[in-house]
Amino acid sequence: MENYFWNTETIHEKRIYILVIYDIVSNKRRNAFAKKMSGYGFRVQKSAFEAMISEKLYRKLLEKIPRYIDKTEDSVRVYRIIGHGEVTLFGTNVSIENEEVIII
Repeated sequence: MENYFWNTETIHEKRIYILVIYDIVSNKRRNAFAKKMSGYGFRVQKSAFEAMISEKLYRKLLEKIPRYIDKTEDSVRVYRIIGHGEVTLFGTNVSIENEEVIII
């Protein structure tokens, strides 16, 4: 078991911690979506990304998601979390670092 914590209120520019989970049927759409999400945060499971981003970037992401999915087949959930948080991990884990994400 391993824990990590975050606080979106201690950074100079207010940040939002997001968790994006998805179930996308088409391999092509799923790969395109995962590639797009890697520009925002880091993959924590096969269909889950976490990120600490600005409000502006969060709004931009919400606008772009519908372009990557088929609303009749796919499902994407974006959890917006502000304030203090904790994640408890069991099993294998990727290394998680608090770093600035830059989208080019």
